Amino acid sequence: MARDLPALDLLKGFEAAARHLSFTRAGEELFLTQSAISRQVQALEESLGVKLFHRRTRALLLTDEGQRYYKAVRGALDGLRAATASVRASREAATLTVSTTLTFASLWLVPKLAGFQSVQPGVQVRLVAENRMQDLEREGIDVAVRYCPPPQAGSGAIRLFGERVLPVVSPTVQARLKLQRPEDLARAVLLEYDGVPHTVWLTWPVWFETMKVEMPHPAATQQFTQYHQIIQAAVAGQGVALGRVPLVDDLLRAKELVAPFGLSRTTAAASRAYYVVLSARAAGRPEVDAFVGWLQSMVAAERERAAKPRTKAAGRA
Repeated sequence: MARDLPALDLLKGFEAAARHLSFTRAGEELFLTQSAISRQVQALEESLGVKLFHRRTRALLLTDEGQRYYKAVRGALDGLRAATASVRASREAATLTVSTTLTFASLWLVPKLAGFQSVQPGVQVRLVAENRMQDLEREGIDVAVRYCPPPQAGSGAIRLFGERVLPVVSPTVQARLKLQRPEDLARAVLLEYDGVPHTVWLTWPVWFETMKVEMPHPAATQQFTQYHQIIQAAVAGQGVALGRVPLVDDLLRAKELVAPFGLSRTTAAASRAYYVVLSARAAGRPEVDAFVGWLQSMVAAERERAAKPRTKAAGRA
């Protein structure tokens, strides 16, 4: 069957020469010399057993056979170009650009991302982590996970989860300080978030006020401008942090952090929650649907795990 078709280079040279009616211009287009194009056309004619061009002194004309063959070859090459562009586009579509906050990326998404890659090995995830809210269309973002109030998320947004806050500390510090009630935090170093105004609920004074406990004077404080740095400091044993549930759930399960006053000593965050927002061009793409579905399955699995201890406790009661 290989003998049924001429070489692709011969067909490309012929198509260019027939389109331009010039070996010289065809050579310029294909980065070949005029004589190279001429030899390609001659080889094609010998293969077919017909003349494709009338060669004049200063003109090049297609024969009747050349006209018919040119139409067929041009259609075939156009089809190959379209198919090639489609395959390349599908490969590019398999690259998924995801935007989210530094905190969500470092504490929740990145530790789980290998799980998505294992079930979707053909999808490459490009993660853009920064706290600035990006314009999805202008900045080439396919999916954003945003922490914001419902109106800011938009009507088409998918809610993942809200947040609760509770004190967390490393097991080493807990063993040393033996924290049993909020008043015991007077012996601790409190890790404070020096963040933006809408995170006022993530401060120690608000937590103590919600617990209806007068805030004691702590042994010391440390301030951070990035929340994930607070959690890193808490894991390293530098003090007690206000953990954002479920962002710190993995660390609690792994015993890298513990909740000294129990999981019930939580305060609800403001009306903000984590929402999935899609760009207009991303909607309906298989890899986008797969990623959103995976996010939702991770959230559902975490809710199920969180409910099991409560269910067992209720059964014992």
